[in-house]
Amino acid sequence: MWILVVYQMMSYIKTGEQTNNTHQEGRMISRIDHVSIAVRDQKKAEHFFRDILGAIDGAGASDPVTRFFWQLFSLGDLSRLEIISPTDEGSFLDGFLKDREGGVHHITLQTPDLAKAMSHLEKHGVPFFGYNEYPGGVWKEIFIHPRHAFGVLIQIAEFEAADWLSTKVKFPPETRWQVDPTENGAILTFAHPGGGKASLNLNRGELQQLAESLQQASA
Repeated sequence: MWILVVYQMMSYIKTGEQTNNTHQEGRMISRIDHVSIAVRDQKKAEHFFRDILGAIDGAGASDPVTRFFWQLFSLGDLSRLEIISPTDEGSFLDGFLKDREGGVHHITLQTPDLAKAMSHLEKHGVPFFGYNEYPGGVWKEIFIHPRHAFGVLIQIAEFEAADWLSTKVKFPPETRWQVDPTENGAILTFAHPGGGKASLNLNRGELQQLAESLQQASA
């Protein structure tokens, strides 16, 4: 019975999700999307993170202009990292990797509106550089130099996080949640606005409380 109630009440989450998205749009930064690690040996690094630590491959590609390869990985439910490496002499990574095998290169922050983020930075006197927009507007980016960000290279980008993730770690677009019954309750899994999925393992009592809270919210 409680499963039916939860299923019925989940429909109200869509309204709450719209409200939450509106709230998110008022923020300059939505979240830390990933940490980017630059390495000399791409295959060796991928073996470590994928085969040993269990990371799941997402999108990846080579950039012939700046001469590097990038591969995105998911770890756990909402954690991600990117492995980047030079593909030829003259890569923009040559200087960074000159005296090291690898290291954290930058962190990527997701913004719902890059133009507004740029205006916000300008208003506060924070320099940025490297504006770039990929074809179709699927990715827009700027960078803040480490000298202006306490020693960290920061990439701020506007994009849809789910577009870059493996189907193994996200729902199809038409699915927003899933309920899997367990012996003592159920596991509720939701599509996260930052890409990927987040799960809650609830007992029967907690499910009942959830159903009551949703009923009150819909009244």
